[in-house]
Amino acid sequence: MATDSNKPKIDKCEKRTAYLLVAPALILILVIAIYPVLQSFYFSLFDLRLNDPQKADVHLNYNVDLEQYFYYYPFLVDDLTEEVKAANGTERSRLKKIKQNLQGLDQNIRKDAKENYQKVKEIHQNFESPSTSLSVVKISDKTAKSFQSTIEKVNKQLKQISNDNELKNEKDVIGLANGLKGVIFEPNYIGFHHYAEELKSSRMWSSLWNTVFFTIVSVFIEFVLGLAIALLINKAFFGRGLIRATVLIPWAIPTAVSALMWKFLYDGQYGVVAKFFSEIGLLDHMSALLSSKAGAMFSVILSDVWKTTPYIALLLLAGLQVIPKSLYEAASIDGASKWKQFTNITLPMLKLSILVALLFRTLDAFRVFDLIYVLTGGGPANSTETISILAYKVMFSQTNFGAGSALSVIVFICVAFISMIFVKVLGSDLLPESSKK
Repeated sequence: MATDSNKPKIDKCEKRTAYLLVAPALILILVIAIYPVLQSFYFSLFDLRLNDPQKADVHLNYNVDLEQYFYYYPFLVDDLTEEVKAANGTERSRLKKIKQNLQGLDQNIRKDAKENYQKVKEIHQNFESPSTSLSVVKISDKTAKSFQSTIEKVNKQLKQISNDNELKNEKDVIGLANGLKGVIFEPNYIGFHHYAEELKSSRMWSSLWNTVFFTIVSVFIEFVLGLAIALLINKAFFGRGLIRATVLIPWAIPTAVSALMWKFLYDGQYGVVAKFFSEIGLLDHMSALLSSKAGAMFSVILSDVWKTTPYIALLLLAGLQVIPKSLYEAASIDGASKWKQFTNITLPMLKLSILVALLFRTLDAFRVFDLIYVLTGGGPANSTETISILAYKVMFSQTNFGAGSALSVIVFICVAFISMIFVKVLGSDLLPESSKK
């Protein structure tokens, strides 16, 4: 017989085994779910803009683009050499000094870039393009700041000399000198600046309100209709299988296809739904359905309700199927009405299914993108723009990956907060008392 002293050892062994069994799932969740969020958070700390070559990548330190550097520096020095030969007196000494300053900067860059300098130079002389990893090289802050300040002074001096009509190849010299301004990549780490800007942005708060309004209204309607449909198709009647299959058709249609279909139905000239609403007096004219703010929001909610109500109905139907029929028979014998049976048996026994249905559907509605993007594009006047659509526009239309990543992290925080609320409010009583102790 096992003694009581062996029980703690057995419990510890079971716990370790349980952790080992759960570990692969936790690692998978970490890789698939958490890593992209951490990556988005990391990118949100930088001013990343794909339309700006200097901000198209993460730079924690000063860098020099040697490929661009060799597009300008050698030719500028050659032109200055010719200018020195053609100049006289004071202008000649000024041009010599400018050339010496540039050569001094070149020595500093050659020292910091080391072997990359010569490799990129040889590749450039062969009229080839080096890889970014080879051409973009980290340099010291001192070298970078000295380069920037010197190039600014050089450009001013060259413009002064140009104003005195002392330059032979004015356009070439000034153009090459201006080109050197863009070869130094400054650090684009900005910390939580994007978050501070977004929290002050009225557009972000407007999109967040649109998201919350869409989520609450659509999920509430879908839950009421889904529960009614689940109760209906749970009954035994002729043709129940066909009805169940038919109910699931909207859910089986891809969201983009569904949105495009509803867009035709809402069309201001030929839309059947727009025509029907206009005939019964809900609309002044057919085009108001997608051209007005209230009409557009109503349209996307109606489309979403039609599309996803079967999903909630299916989840609730699964919960109804496991409720013992004997409970209803006993309640009926005791004289309980249908309403009493619904409130005292059906709803309590459906609590877990309701939690799952509302949680999944709320999270899905809060992250809505494809339905609204295809149907309205967030318009008119951003009246249906959700935070996911705003993040997409900022990230891809404006190519501002830093701000778009910050918005993505905000969406994740909101989704995590919603999950905690559901689990706390609806999930607190799901576990039996014995398991809580």
